[in-house]
Amino acid sequence: MAVGTLPRPDLVDTRRATGAREGSRAWRKLVRNPSALAGTLILLVVIGAAVAAPHVAPHDPARQSLVRRFTPPVWEKGGNPAYPLGTDQVGRDILSRLIHGARISLAVGVAAVVVSLLVGVSLGLLSGFVGGRIDTVIMTVVDVTLSFPGLLLALAFVAALGPSVLTIILVLGLTGWERYARVVRAEVLALREKDFVEAARAMGIGTPRILCRHLLPNTFSSIIVLSTLQVAQAILQESALSFLGVGSGSAYPTWGQMTALGRDFVTVAWWLPTFPGLAILLTVLSINLVGDRLRDALDPRAT
Repeated sequence: MAVGTLPRPDLVDTRRATGAREGSRAWRKLVRNPSALAGTLILLVVIGAAVAAPHVAPHDPARQSLVRRFTPPVWEKGGNPAYPLGTDQVGRDILSRLIHGARISLAVGVAAVVVSLLVGVSLGLLSGFVGGRIDTVIMTVVDVTLSFPGLLLALAFVAALGPSVLTIILVLGLTGWERYARVVRAEVLALREKDFVEAARAMGIGTPRILCRHLLPNTFSSIIVLSTLQVAQAILQESALSFLGVGSGSAYPTWGQMTALGRDFVTVAWWLPTFPGLAILLTVLSINLVGDRLRDALDPRAT
């Protein structure tokens, strides 16, 4: 296509058909992968339990009863079918707290990634396309941010601002944007000299429209994969902060908080820290499995 001319309709239709075929190929590769299917199944169970927590949880997660404290899981001697995974040191139902804790972990993970996505993608597009001093300033900020340990930086901000769900989301979101900025910048640097961008410039299309309509869609595959893996990282960071006592506070049950509260009783009630730890493990593992297989499916070089 010559620079300065409008794209022919047949070429546009051909590109759309090619994109549809690539999407169909990626979907077929994803659904035929046993690891991706297993991870998706586990993730759907966790999401379903989190969404329907008030309806599927057998008990109130905050209800205490010293009479039933340290009730073991149902398959052990002394277990109670009403409390399949046992109770904690003040008689709260472990299963109900796990189900409600899934809401916090998933909400924080997804919301933090959305914040990182908005900041990182915007700065990455601007840095890669405009270049010059703007690129230098943005990349310097990225390098400085990456030089700090992420968990330590999040710990300092949460300690200063006070524990809450909103604080955790903002802190994790604003300490994870640099990955998106780097990835998007690298892709934009490779794309900005392509013929379709030069043609858009020759037709007088403004920079914002070029960024949103021409460059951003070409970075979607990398953004989707990175976002998927970043959700797992955010869940781990939220669990670590809750374990250290500076998470979302004591108003909500969280997996990290449950693990921290149960560690002192591991010799007499092994199920207290074990089940929350397994919930973190399975959720993060399922997200990583889906993210890795999604990356393979979206890679056009993979066979």
